[in-house]
Amino acid sequence: MKTFSKKIWALLLAGVFLFSSIGCGSNGSAQTASADSVSTSDASLERSSMKTVSKEKNAAVESSTKTSDKKQISYKSIARPSKDGALKVKKGRLVNSKGKAVQLRGISTHGINWYPQYVNQKLFKEFSKKWNADVIRLAMYTAEYNGYTSGGSQKDLKKLVCNGIDYATKADMYVIVDWHILSDNNPNMHKKEAKAFFKYISKKYKKSKNVIYEICNEPNGNTSWDDIKKYANSVIKVIRKNDPDAVIIVGTPTWSQDVDKAAASPLKYKNVMYTLHFYAATHKDYLRNKMVAAVKKKLPIFVTEFGICDASGNGTIDEKSANTWIKTLNKYGISYCMWSLSNKDESASMLLPSCNKTSGLKNSDLRKSGKWLFKTLTGKNASVLNTTKYDYDNPDSDSSDTGNSGSNSSDSNTSAVTGEKVITGTSGSIKYTMKPSSSWEQDGKTVVQYDITVTNTSDSDITSWNLSYDFGKKITVVSGWNGIYKVSGTTLAVTNESYNGTIAAGQSTSAGVQIKK
Repeated sequence: MKTFSKKIWALLLAGVFLFSSIGCGSNGSAQTASADSVSTSDASLERSSMKTVSKEKNAAVESSTKTSDKKQISYKSIARPSKDGALKVKKGRLVNSKGKAVQLRGISTHGINWYPQYVNQKLFKEFSKKWNADVIRLAMYTAEYNGYTSGGSQKDLKKLVCNGIDYATKADMYVIVDWHILSDNNPNMHKKEAKAFFKYISKKYKKSKNVIYEICNEPNGNTSWDDIKKYANSVIKVIRKNDPDAVIIVGTPTWSQDVDKAAASPLKYKNVMYTLHFYAATHKDYLRNKMVAAVKKKLPIFVTEFGICDASGNGTIDEKSANTWIKTLNKYGISYCMWSLSNKDESASMLLPSCNKTSGLKNSDLRKSGKWLFKTLTGKNASVLNTTKYDYDNPDSDSSDTGNSGSNSSDSNTSAVTGEKVITGTSGSIKYTMKPSSSWEQDGKTVVQYDITVTNTSDSDITSWNLSYDFGKKITVVSGWNGIYKVSGTTLAVTNESYNGTIAAGQSTSAGVQIKK
């Protein structure tokens, strides 16, 4: 009789709770979309202003993250292409070549259009071996400044993506090729270019085991799920002609938050996953519960981008919320990449603005986001980066593994590349340093990346700068950033961009170029 009474009371209490929840209605709090802000040093291009506000409901309870399923699956092992092979999707989960569930955990670059220097072999090996990252996402903006469809060199960007894939392969990591739509809110806007791009990449890497295709980063505005499906059906066909089994990730409406719409009407292709993005200080129970509900409908979800700050990309850090998200992702085996690998001056960045390194990262180089990610991936405080040696100091001797050893621009003028000298000089009121940070072989020639520091040595501000250097041999520019680069025979000339010509007295600005010799 006592047991029966307890059941009656439980039912009555549940009914009262349900009635009160319905009666309260939704308490909407402002929620902006995920924020991978454009970084070109031009404040007018900041992408946070492009994001409209959507509503996030206050869930009465954190239902899905606190209720227990039949069995919580553990996803603590690190996936590697060398042992796990080509991945596929089975019953809503990402699995390896043997059908065993895997969870990828790693890092998203910022726009490689503006931060190409972080696409290098040594850094990727560092993330793989020291950070326990097993996936790197190559975010290539499409419509923003220097984007693939908005004036950027398509040849150079494709080459940079291919370099990133090759570096990830050598580092035994999976790699996501991200067609990073944003201001071009409907992916159909540049569908023709997307099809050509993915045709090229999927043909070149059709035999690779580690390449994953993300075909539309964050559809937004008035873009519907039907719009996205129309685009996806067209682009997926192109990839499938070259690679019948590769995993393909499709963005969802409202900056990749509406996974419920994808769950209600999924695509009819195998090995397809769906994107969810969150920023922990903004997106909480409501979005998390929406994700869990979709997972329980067997929708395969991949969090290809998230941050531990608010959705502007440059606000409050909320580690408590971030940890709750990670706990939920781990519970359901959902893979994730954190935004962003850059030294942009915002809280979403992994690196401090003062860090000019492209590898050899220490605790003192990391922002809170970077330190949090290191601990999340390794279980250790990032302070160990200051005291421990890499366990891969001499993994091989290939020339592409000679990235920046970790010198800031203020360190001694020591080249990180054997046989390449640090170039210094003056031009008018400026002093410049071109420090070799990495090198690799390309088309039978050597490509050297130079990190450039330009310092105003005068007592007053300058509004423009230029420099030139004669290499004594014929050269070509492979890629460059934060400057306008021209070659005449053996001489490289560099002038400022419109946004970085002004340098205060005694201050510096940075740039970079990749030179093929």
